[in-house]
Parts: sequence; C-alpha cells; structure tokens
Amino acid sequence: MLHRILVVEDDQDIRETLVEVLTDLGFAVASAADGLEALAQLREPEDAWCMVLLDLMMPHMDGREFRVEQLRDPALARIPVVIVSAVADVTTVANELGVDAHVTKPVTVTKLVEAVERYCPRSRRLQPA
Repeated sequence: MLHRILVVEDDQDIRETLVEVLTDLGFAVASAADGLEALAQLREPEDAWCMVLLDLMMPHMDGREFRVEQLRDPALARIPVVIVSAVADVTTVANELGVDAHVTKPVTVTKLVEAVERYCPRSRRLQPA
C-alpha cells in the first residue's frame, strides 16, 4: 500500500509548490485547502497516510480545529502532524497542540525534506530521488 503525505494549506500557490517539491522528490502527495477537506481525505478507507503537513491559519476549519478533530478519531490520531506556519509563536502552538514537529514559513527545501523524511521513510517513496 502506498503511504502518502497530505499537505493542508489554504494558499493555493504555497500548496501547489509544496506538492510539486515533494512529488519531484519521489513522495506520493495529496492536498487539501482546509481542515474539513483534510479530514474527509484522511478518512478515505483505501488511503494510507504517513504524515500531514498542516498550516494553522485557514478558512472553514483552521489547523487548531483540525488537530482537535484528528485526535478525537483513533484511526487518525496516530498520523504524524508537522505544522508549517509563519505565526510568530509556532513553537508554542506546536507544543500546545501536541504535534510531532513544526517548520517555519518561508520553508526551505532542506527543512521540508528533513521533516518529511522523519515520518515518511525512503522505502515508501514512489521512486528514488
């Protein structure tokens, strides 16, 4: 079964860039524009997820609300979450939400890859990078 990364970001340009970079590196990637869309995708029974890259500030359901809902669902609670945000207190928020890690925007490819490879082993990539 292919394990994918879910990029949850409301800014279309940022979302598409993250997806493109990760896809070019050989990862299987899907995306969502907000927390509601993300939860719907994570609950698809035929999909397997190795991690979620989560923005905090989004319409409809922000990153904080997403995290609360994710933790309420035992099947989703085990999926690692890495916050990708420009908020000044991202470390504090990451600790409050109990996420696995955080990366500050603007994110460098190096920092992104470090975070992703921690939760999505190379063996789960589509192809060698």
